[in-house]
Amino acid sequence: MKVAVIGGGYAGMAAAATLAERRVPITVFEAARTLGGRARRVEHCGLALDNGLHVLIGAYSELLRLVELVGEDPARLLLRTPLTWQIQDQLFLKAANLPAPLHLLTALLASRGLALGERLGALRFMLRMRRRDYRLTHDVSVAELLDQEQQKGRARHLLWRPLCISALNTAPEVASAQVFLHVLRDGLGAKRGASDLLLPRVDLSALFPEPAARYVEARGGHVFTGERVTAIDSDDGGYMVATASGRHAFTHVICALPPYRVNAFLVGITALAEITETIDRMTYQPIYSVYLGFPEHVHLSTPMLGFDSDFLQWAFDRGALCGQHGVIGLVISAEGAHESLPHHELAQLCYQELQQQLGPMPAPLWHRVIAEKRATFACKPSLERPPAATPLRDFFLAGDYVTNDYPATLEAAVRSGVAAARMILERRDS
Repeated sequence: MKVAVIGGGYAGMAAAATLAERRVPITVFEAARTLGGRARRVEHCGLALDNGLHVLIGAYSELLRLVELVGEDPARLLLRTPLTWQIQDQLFLKAANLPAPLHLLTALLASRGLALGERLGALRFMLRMRRRDYRLTHDVSVAELLDQEQQKGRARHLLWRPLCISALNTAPEVASAQVFLHVLRDGLGAKRGASDLLLPRVDLSALFPEPAARYVEARGGHVFTGERVTAIDSDDGGYMVATASGRHAFTHVICALPPYRVNAFLVGITALAEITETIDRMTYQPIYSVYLGFPEHVHLSTPMLGFDSDFLQWAFDRGALCGQHGVIGLVISAEGAHESLPHHELAQLCYQELQQQLGPMPAPLWHRVIAEKRATFACKPSLERPPAATPLRDFFLAGDYVTNDYPATLEAAVRSGVAAARMILERRDS
């Protein structure tokens, strides 16, 4: 058995680490020089930034398990705090030190910025969804669900809407209510620690993909960066993977590329026509990460701060998180008018927004805008997603877009990689 993993992002490295744990010969091919895919390190001005600003939560059980598996300590790499939802001067909500679900129910009742009726309405909504086991008879948009549940006013605007955009990277008007309820179920409706915020203290490549690569290589595997796969062909019961360095024979393949790149290899294979059509129907949403470098004394009042803004959702104090003093990271999720702006204009708008929200600030010394145009799939109601197992024998898909309960998150990515690897192990052991 020799397994090729195409793509060294979170899904690919999760698959590789799972197979390496069982000493299966594994080779990872990653086209970029840096591991991580759409969650990787980007160097700028001598600083390690990320091509997407991510917040993890305690419910990311598989990612946390894998970080430990490859020899890292999550407590060192992640700042863990009880759920704190702070929208500047508008809303403050913090999970109480109580057992679940009281920790969040109490937080809703004690929140600042919502009228009593809005707090009680949000509480009733959570309890109704819990009684329904967070299931809908048929999927609708998040906006429709909130209308049905009488979630209006500031609770809708400052709590449910930003939570939907942050988790699904899709606006409530077109986002899947069922997937949104999965997020509520596992993030807010489960055990107490599941709702904790986990803010990375290191860049996203160093959080998991690079330690995973070291783990794989220590167990006899290979991880090649800067090695683009140009073709995958069936060959005598296995597969021949072509790269610039030559052709390589494998018994199994896990294709862990983004969906819009997967089809470049799958189109034309009759057995996979249904899967390629499913992927072709997917649309995508962007994430813009805007970094502003201020003098070192500039900082936020908290490591993570939300804004009631037309386009800007969250700001992160990189000094408090990873020692990059004066650096503020801003995230703009989902599609919007900001996509048409030149990067320098967008950076200037973000600076003006910060001043409007926080008061006078010195001008930034530098800026960097990183636009992931197809950061995630658009998480729409009743969206059909392809399975991990394909009709091709010993050929599997992995990525945050394959069939599972979650939107396109790091947890969804690693779960898909683990699932694909376990299918290979089960077939070997059966």
